[in-house]
Amino acid sequence: MTRPTYEVEYEQMLLSRHELLRRRPVALDRSAYVLLSRIRVQGPMSIGELSDAFGLDASTLNRQTAAAMRSGLVERIADPTGGIARKFRITDKGARLLDEQRDSIVRSLDRVMADWSDDDISAFAAYLRRFNRDIERLSQRPWPRP
Repeated sequence: MTRPTYEVEYEQMLLSRHELLRRRPVALDRSAYVLLSRIRVQGPMSIGELSDAFGLDASTLNRQTAAAMRSGLVERIADPTGGIARKFRITDKGARLLDEQRDSIVRSLDRVMADWSDDDISAFAAYLRRFNRDIERLSQRPWPRP
């Protein structure tokens, strides 16, 4: 008998290839979308905090934040708590594009799940949350949720 985790792997691979969920104007690339989402939930963050949160080296985060700054999605500010490290804060433009992208994704999901009951959607979300939290527990990188 094949372990059920093989089914999960296969379905996850299929999910990543579906064009329906990607058919929208690309306002933000994936890294900017995730970066802005994290800063929105947690508040202004330094390169060190972002590095810890994402498990990426500082040079990778420097490139990502520099690109986001050039695009006007984030800005550097003094640490609101008085620390010496400068932090990145989402701009109005970044917030607007993040909201537009998220709304577009939700509309796609609404189309996919049009025949699902609210209870089924809630159960699916609960399983995804549990799956993500277990990954976060193993990686020791919890993701704040609104």
